[in-house]
Amino acid sequence: MTPVLPEDASIEEIRNFFTGDRFAMHAGCSIVEGGKGHSIIELDLKDFHRNALQGVQGGAIFTLADFALAVACNVGSGPTVSVSHTIDFYSASKGTKLIAEAMCDKDGKRLAFYTVNVTDDLGKSIAKMTAVLAHV
Repeated sequence: MTPVLPEDASIEEIRNFFTGDRFAMHAGCSIVEGGKGHSIIELDLKDFHRNALQGVQGGAIFTLADFALAVACNVGSGPTVSVSHTIDFYSASKGTKLIAEAMCDKDGKRLAFYTVNVTDDLGKSIAKMTAVLAHV
């Protein structure tokens, strides 16, 4: 299986490749770290990320977590696709930035299991996503 990006890809190569993820780029997600089985992605919160109650829209949080997952599972591994996601929202953010950290829990021959933790720049836990991915 040919990796999407090699395990030793530089941060510049990773950022360049993922500019192709147009929705995440449009939403404002930016790659801080990326590597096999791990990534850190940030999202500076803007007015358009807010819902009618002025909280961060759940879809914005999910997009950030999903993008962190995409970066972590497509560096140093063959292409993967999502099979299922579960996200739990813990609390509203009072910060100006969200940070998602994706970690591989188990990478098998056909399936991979990941956890993505989302915090804000104040250190508050905002959400947790668990995901099952299939190697294609």
